Amino acid sequence: MPSIPKTKLIRQNLRAVKNLYPQVTDMQLLFLREVSRTQQLSVTAGDMIMLDGRWHVTHSGLLRVAQRKRCSGIKTELQAGVSNPAEGYWVFKATVLRSRSASFVGYGDANPSNVSPLVHGAEMRVAETRAVNRALRKAYGIGICSVEEIGSFAEPASSSREAKKLPPQPVNGNYGGPKVRDRLCQLIRQHRLDANLVKSYAVDFCGTKTLREASREQVENFVAHLADWADKDRNALLCQLNRYLGGKEGAA
Repeated sequence: MPSIPKTKLIRQNLRAVKNLYPQVTDMQLLFLREVSRTQQLSVTAGDMIMLDGRWHVTHSGLLRVAQRKRCSGIKTELQAGVSNPAEGYWVFKATVLRSRSASFVGYGDANPSNVSPLVHGAEMRVAETRAVNRALRKAYGIGICSVEEIGSFAEPASSSREAKKLPPQPVNGNYGGPKVRDRLCQLIRQHRLDANLVKSYAVDFCGTKTLREASREQVENFVAHLADWADKDRNALLCQLNRYLGGKEGAA
């Protein structure tokens, strides 16, 4: 898509949003204006959509940002040691090469319980897309969650495996809510994990600069992912966490 002057893009986005979402609030419009200015995401081009009152970036929107900022490349790698094809559970690692000297890593997982019924059988592709999205958001400083990452995009929370483990809690700015935080602490104690390494991994998994910036859905998904991995192959999880020793992976 050709580059559009920022002031024109902001006007286009505001006009489109008022038609698409008549109940849009002033705060939502203010946030849209800021994202339009800093990331040049276009609503009419499908770069962003609103779900449950929150803005989300799309996979195509992230790829457009990467193309516009001259991304050097994207690599994906199946994490065979923790994936379980028999159960349709897949984990991918994605590396975004922002330049020759800077790379950013993201992880994504998918299984039949956390994807839409419309894409059952394509969990492998969903996991790869989620990994790429997280790496792209980290590489280009996009704080809003992508559509493909959130649990609510997959199916109602009451029917997902993550929801059975972690009922949705009100967001209170404290790692997604007290019960989610308590569950994470329990996992760290139960499996004798290093809390600092787990936190570094969580930030990478969620694709945010800090864990406090992650949404409730992102933290819930991470805790469910951590519990599943720890139960299936603790040694592989320890190997993954040890990669954060001596500094956070992601910035070259």
